[in-house]
Amino acid sequence: MPRVTPQTELDQLVDLISPHPYGMGIEAIARVLGDSLQRRTLQRRLAALVAQGRIQMLGEARSVRYRIPGYPPAPRAVAASVQEPAEAYVPTSPQGEEIKAYVRQPRALRAPVGYKLEFLQQYHPNHTAYLTQGLRDQLHTLGRAFGQSPADQTPAGTFARDILNRLLIDLSWASSQLEGNTYSRLDTQRLIEFGQAADGKNALETQMILNHKQAIEYLVLDPAHAQVTPDTVIALHAFLSDGLMADPAAVGRVRRRAVEIGGSVYLPVALPQRLEELFGIVIQMAAEIADPFEQAFFLMVHLPYLQPFEDVNKRVSRLAANIPFIRHNLCPLSFIDVPQQAYVDAMIGVYELNRIELLRDVFVWAYARSCQQYVAVQQNLVPPDILRLRYRQALGEVVAAIVRNGEVATQAAVQARVPPTVAAPDRAYFIQLVLQEFTALHPGNAVRFGIRPLELAAWTEKHRGAQ
Repeated sequence: MPRVTPQTELDQLVDLISPHPYGMGIEAIARVLGDSLQRRTLQRRLAALVAQGRIQMLGEARSVRYRIPGYPPAPRAVAASVQEPAEAYVPTSPQGEEIKAYVRQPRALRAPVGYKLEFLQQYHPNHTAYLTQGLRDQLHTLGRAFGQSPADQTPAGTFARDILNRLLIDLSWASSQLEGNTYSRLDTQRLIEFGQAADGKNALETQMILNHKQAIEYLVLDPAHAQVTPDTVIALHAFLSDGLMADPAAVGRVRRRAVEIGGSVYLPVALPQRLEELFGIVIQMAAEIADPFEQAFFLMVHLPYLQPFEDVNKRVSRLAANIPFIRHNLCPLSFIDVPQQAYVDAMIGVYELNRIELLRDVFVWAYARSCQQYVAVQQNLVPPDILRLRYRQALGEVVAAIVRNGEVATQAAVQARVPPTVAAPDRAYFIQLVLQEFTALHPGNAVRFGIRPLELAAWTEKHRGAQ
């Protein structure tokens, strides 16, 4: 009797496909799932979901794609080339459409509102969730498929450092573009890599890009900075607002005056003492959230809603949202291709309605898009050798000991010097690693093991031709 597929497994497949308005091909779906599902099984489940009407099948033969019903038809160019172009707006849920319709009303028709403490009070870290469990599971699948895997076996920030050059350009450009910056991606690349400011751009736009670069490097290059703390968030503001504030003293400081939000009827907290207190509470609550995606989204909601700084609040929230991704070695959120209008509408929905659904639509689409961008980047990376990282010190000690004792680097010699810290199942591979080091040993790299040039020269002379 054929096995009945549990409903939860079908639900997970629907969750995986849902952020893609133009659908996913079976190859893309299989790549995300990895080895967890055989292709024939995947085909049967997709066919079952099509039969149930939960997903649609578009195209024929190799161009077949699967998507959630209800999205508008794909443009002809998309159907023909099976590519997703940049969209003027992200796919929105029915709740997101409600928010969009409200915020698109003329400003005069929207009632002025102030900061509502109950919006924050209603949230209880690790009990309340803006992102459903199914959605978080889906995002984890995406983040780990395109991030450093397995994430829990590598130091924090490893994946972000591996793709740092690309991340600096993507995130600096995309985040600045959401603020109206007119730098192109190529202009941004030239500025970051060669220090060449683009012709015809004002100095403030150039400064905004360079500020992003410094803030990203601050988070990525020292894992100790990738923490959700008041000091880290204030430091991000200091980097991002440098040279852009009317009052230089406001750089890296919680604001001391009232502010207004352009295009919105929302009036943030004005009392400085109250603002300091609420800033501490928001950061403390965010730090308590265990799930990295829920934590990132909470920061994207509540930092701009509080407006703790005189300006640059949304930029701070976008970089702060990447802290949990850096810390957990998940694919970063670059905001690449996020339409400015969709992001602005979503933030006004938070400000004026305290509703997060449209911003959640933007967040989920943006994260899936970012993951897609880094597929090719990761494929060009050499995966780290976990055992080499684990036994790096022991490996160096064995190489140095053999050289200093004038021994021939044979398997027997290495085996005799394997330290007890190397676990029994790892010993054979450890010996291979040591022997590999000897095949590539020369004066330029011997310094890694504390071997002086004269020591290596003496060892080489003694065993010339013996290797």
